[in-house]
Amino acid sequence: MSEMATRAAAALARIRIEKPLLHHITNLVVMNDTANVTLHIGALPVMAHAAEEVAEMVAMAGALVLNPGTLTPDWVTSMLIAGRQANARGIPVVLDPVGAGATALRTQTNLRLLDELQVAVLRGNSGEIGALSGAGGVVKGVESVEGVNDPLAVARALARERKLVVAITGPRDIISDGERTVAVDNGHAWLATITGTGCMATTMVAAFAAVEQDYLLATAGALAAFGLAAELAAAHAHGPASFKVALFDHLYHLTPNQLSAGARILTL
Repeated sequence: MSEMATRAAAALARIRIEKPLLHHITNLVVMNDTANVTLHIGALPVMAHAAEEVAEMVAMAGALVLNPGTLTPDWVTSMLIAGRQANARGIPVVLDPVGAGATALRTQTNLRLLDELQVAVLRGNSGEIGALSGAGGVVKGVESVEGVNDPLAVARALARERKLVVAITGPRDIISDGERTVAVDNGHAWLATITGTGCMATTMVAAFAAVEQDYLLATAGALAAFGLAAELAAAHAHGPASFKVALFDHLYHLTPNQLSAGARILTL
């Protein structure tokens, strides 16, 4: 087992002990699922969107998730208010740029969030990250239909430019803080058969970032944990529906020892 796997396992143990609150301003499609993933990994979820309360709510949180998947102008206002409060209090902001590159509104909104807030981790698929970095990529709806040619170089360059951690998730997850770059090889093809698994992965990143200040490690550990749970779930599933149930069960039962033994995190 690697040192990063051991440290990721320690972070998982801290999540279970500390039970950090994760404040989500997230899309309507996945709200229930991401709340459940938050609970199953050991953290506490809250889905608060109103501009009148988000600053107060995020002040109690260990991390803030911004996910403009069902985007409206009012939500952008709330995201900026919450993000500024999180920045002022040193609370990590995790941005999931759902559908960036599909429409001008989505692309411009995510760029505005990156410009006006200090985001700790940006996690998206190859098409979304490509659209935000200017490196190409095609998004249809919210799905990446054409990724970037060199995800490692794109992740590293965007991380350096924006001074954050970039995670490009896919069959192999690529994570970089601009200096260090790692790959995570945990996961299963059935993750692509149910909606919202990228959003669930973002919630996992937020849970780990709430207890681990090395955000590259937090991101790699979170994605390894989510991917490992998917591998375990697939062994007991017969299709997408049973896989989703098994995924939630294995997230709930995942132990630090399982993560330290099963995480496949490689330094690039």
